[in-house]
Amino acid sequence: MTSNNLPYHDTKPQGAADFYFAINATFRFIHACLGRDGWVRYLHELASGYFAPVNEVWRRDGLQAVAPYWRDFYAAEPGAEVDVHDDNQTVTVEVRVCPAIAHLKKHQREIVPYYCEHCYHLNNARAEAAGLCMRLAGGNGRCRQTFSHAADPQDMNTIAEATS
Repeated sequence: MTSNNLPYHDTKPQGAADFYFAINATFRFIHACLGRDGWVRYLHELASGYFAPVNEVWRRDGLQAVAPYWRDFYAAEPGAEVDVHDDNQTVTVEVRVCPAIAHLKKHQREIVPYYCEHCYHLNNARAEAAGLCMRLAGGNGRCRQTFSHAADPQDMNTIAEATS
């Protein structure tokens, strides 16, 4: 899949689901070595480094660039069932089936309980770099991510723990 909305270019229509095993293990390793603050710092560094080209497009083009990115992103994720809504004031990403959580559960992997928080820490840092904000509700396979210009602070209690 080739898309100008994604920071990478690939010729296959979807990624490999086994990558979710690596993400889960990486989160566990970083958290064990660096603690919760180190894990969050890692996600912020990923947001500001790897995703810098996309963040810059979001900053330049605003919310109108956010929805196409997420449509392309989830189209490349095997097993994702996601709807992206854009009403010019907000972009809402409704994840009906999280491909990562579904794949990890299907293969009976022990999922780090804070797995779903990574979407908040990573995506809110990316949104903030673009002058936006992101809030997350749900988790453990189903969530709603809302991108906008302003929002109340994230209530971390609205992010469900992931369970195996």
